[in-house]
Amino acid sequence: MAQKIDAATLNLLPEKMVALNRVSKTVKGGRIARFTALMVVGDGEGHVGYGLGKAAEVPDAIRKGIEDAKKNMIYVPIKDTTIPHEVLGKFGAGSVLLKPAALGTGIIAGQTVRAVLELAGIKNIRAKSLRSNNKTNVVKATFEGLKELRSIEEVANTRGIDTSKVIG
Repeated sequence: MAQKIDAATLNLLPEKMVALNRVSKTVKGGRIARFTALMVVGDGEGHVGYGLGKAAEVPDAIRKGIEDAKKNMIYVPIKDTTIPHEVLGKFGAGSVLLKPAALGTGIIAGQTVRAVLELAGIKNIRAKSLRSNNKTNVVKATFEGLKELRSIEEVANTRGIDTSKVIG
């Protein structure tokens, strides 16, 4: 099972910006521009999180996105540099298929899904974004899929049997 990340390590996690969006609101005096930043953070050892930051300035939106991502970290079970089994993650109109791959395959995925998988520490995987191209929904669908992953040990503990009986 995964260990918790301590506060000192949490501040040193690598981060990636998945999307930066400029939106504007029209008011009586003109347009007010604001920014949203979709950020992903991870330690490369199974812990990964995403966050959405919104602010009037880009650096503030990025900072808020990183803070939100650190609060929403999940643990991903990794088996020999890949995932334990195939999974389909869905969120809104976004749908992402994640398949384990053999050693040496690399990360075969689109830009948005790749950012999440690299920071999670997965080295060999095949992924396909099936429906929406909306980056926010694709990231959320990827996380829904990663949350559904269970290692052999977790399945054996749930069923109350030995790990050798789970596979066979």
